[in-house]
Amino acid sequence: MSPTSAPKLRFYSNPMSRARMVHWMLQECDAEYETITLDYGPPMKSAQYLAINPMGKVPALQHGDTVITETGAILAYLAELYPEKQLAPAMGSPERGSYLRWLFFVAGPVEAVSTAKTEGWLNGQTPQQAVAAGFGRFDDVVATLLHAVRGKQYVCGTHFTAADLYLASYLGWSMQQGTLPTLPEFSAYALPLLARPASARADALDGPLEQLA
Repeated sequence: MSPTSAPKLRFYSNPMSRARMVHWMLQECDAEYETITLDYGPPMKSAQYLAINPMGKVPALQHGDTVITETGAILAYLAELYPEKQLAPAMGSPERGSYLRWLFFVAGPVEAVSTAKTEGWLNGQTPQQAVAAGFGRFDDVVATLLHAVRGKQYVCGTHFTAADLYLASYLGWSMQQGTLPTLPEFSAYALPLLARPASARADALDGPLEQLA
């Protein structure tokens, strides 16, 4: 079923959340969607919304009877829903592996280490704890991110994909919040992508970013 004949997308959001990344992706796709903004607290924990996302968190995307949660999964779903936008490398292409690698790396180690650093959970981390943690050590994640973006315009192939959107969003936010170091390699990669027209349109709709919850 093509996006034009499929049920309208329903986007559950709060502009002070990771939903901003999904909003950018929706704009990249030129998608038709309805935005439902939920405040933190009771609205996000209401029985009605918990039936959609039992975590009681945003973002979430509803497409007919299909519900997608988790930012990386929503980005990947939209990339497949709008193949004409070429936001995902073709199945079986050499770039496909890198695309999946960096999508999952952001969703896993980068997400986890950002929260751990913000909350102070890495203070006094022991070697045994580093082995047990999926992200290893903070320095491991930084080194891997540098490997991903150093000298590159895009992380897989020769054009922008959902993996770039996810990675640039996290780098931009993390440098702003101080959870990642402000390195020239990170800025050289992320800042041009964050200036894309679709990103600017989403930011204009969401308003200033005061904090990411």
